Amino acid sequence: MMKKNLVSYGVNFLSILIIYLLFITLMQTGVITSYYQGILITVCINIILATSLNLSTGCLGELVLGHAGFMSVGAYTAALFTKAVPLPAGLEFPVGILLAGLCAAFFGLLIGIPALRLRGDYLAIITLGFGEIIRVILLNLDFTGGGRGLSGIEEYTNFHWVFVIMVLTVAILFSLFRSRQGRAILSVRENQVAADSVGINTTKYKIMAFVISSFFAGIAGALYAHYITIIDPSYFGFNLSIEILVMVVLGGMGSFTGSILAASLLTLLPEVLRGFNDYRLLIYSILLVAMMIFKPEGLLGKYEFSLTRFLSRCKRFFFKGRKTVDGGAE
Repeated sequence: MMKKNLVSYGVNFLSILIIYLLFITLMQTGVITSYYQGILITVCINIILATSLNLSTGCLGELVLGHAGFMSVGAYTAALFTKAVPLPAGLEFPVGILLAGLCAAFFGLLIGIPALRLRGDYLAIITLGFGEIIRVILLNLDFTGGGRGLSGIEEYTNFHWVFVIMVLTVAILFSLFRSRQGRAILSVRENQVAADSVGINTTKYKIMAFVISSFFAGIAGALYAHYITIIDPSYFGFNLSIEILVMVVLGGMGSFTGSILAASLLTLLPEVLRGFNDYRLLIYSILLVAMMIFKPEGLLGKYEFSLTRFLSRCKRFFFKGRKTVDGGAE
């Protein structure tokens, strides 16, 4: 089992490294222009948001409608920190990212402690209210720029930063999902009464999942702020939370690879349809509705794509076919 896990880790690491080097080569040769680099950065940020929300909504089974609120907390925390606190070159941005995640996690803890002790749709209502409260507060504070937005943010975010952080986020969340704590979180989603009856502290695991989800939303906000360089509270509204939720639902509730696929598709699709400007939103909406009608469980459902499993199946298929041919020849 240990050998199998090491092989799996090695294959995944090698494939990620190849993808990274491929993108870097295409960027340096000019095949991927600055415009497409911006799209790739947006895709990576949306993957962080979708996979982090998938932990609390897909794996835990709690409906969260204020994920953009935690993103805004992280965005403003990192931006204000890097603007106000002078640190040696190379330290401002990583420290700002860490503070953004911790600040968003703190707000997640404040909301999660009272809300997650209840059952039903209370968390959805509270997170929806939290997102709107944060937006209104940011609109009325002078040091955040108010309705004018916060400008003058350094453009630290690039493809290297966002790709590495995206990979680390997915790896951490997937490892948590496969761990003992992850199984406890899944048990809460499947049947909270049964989980309580076997001694699982359901409140603890619900709060833990929600706080971790908020932490990575804050990190995504920090990356976004230092890529756009000017942030406006109106961007982090209810519509953004719904867009992130759609990515999770479309990919499959509980499937991290599904969230990655859906976040990539829903970020790229509007760009692909840009040539049909008059009908772009109509086509986009029709495709989403059709997807929910004909495949309501999402693109991957609860299935997780495994590169190691895929390669082993290809290997078995290849050698099986080869044996059949050899057997026929004999």
